[in-house]
Amino acid sequence: MTTVAEVREVLAQVADPEIPVVTIADLGILRDVTVDGTAIIVTITPTYSGCPAMDEIRADISSALAAHGWDDVVVKLVLSPAWTTDWMSADGRRKLEEYGIAPPRRTGSGPVAVGLSQRDSAGLSCPQCGSRDTEELSRFASTACKSLWRCKACREPFDHFKDH
Repeated sequence: MTTVAEVREVLAQVADPEIPVVTIADLGILRDVTVDGTAIIVTITPTYSGCPAMDEIRADISSALAAHGWDDVVVKLVLSPAWTTDWMSADGRRKLEEYGIAPPRRTGSGPVAVGLSQRDSAGLSCPQCGSRDTEELSRFASTACKSLWRCKACREPFDHFKDH
């Protein structure tokens, strides 16, 4: 009999297609796993409601489970409650920083409002040199969940996984 722990162990290895150094478990988008006889129900929440990676994540979940002999899989997408960066694991934050992406700051209160003109660098450290003398160049970077920043000390550009 398949256990939830076995399924979670497999899913903990499914990488995010946009940031492959973190897994869906690291990001906190893996919300729930249920085993009902031979059926496995996986519940995920996107980082953004329009996240273009969700179709690929669904396929990757199904493929990972099928590789272990589990073919009766349903992947449910749940939008409420909205995902928050507070659900990201400490290991995920560390992996982002080591990869060169400034991790989100903890909000401690769930989703926060993100304004299009917000340019607050307080507490944002450069993942290359550690300097806090940074500036936001663009509210949107290579993906909607990241913004583009530059360190004024080492002059290196870097992405910041937005706080929300």
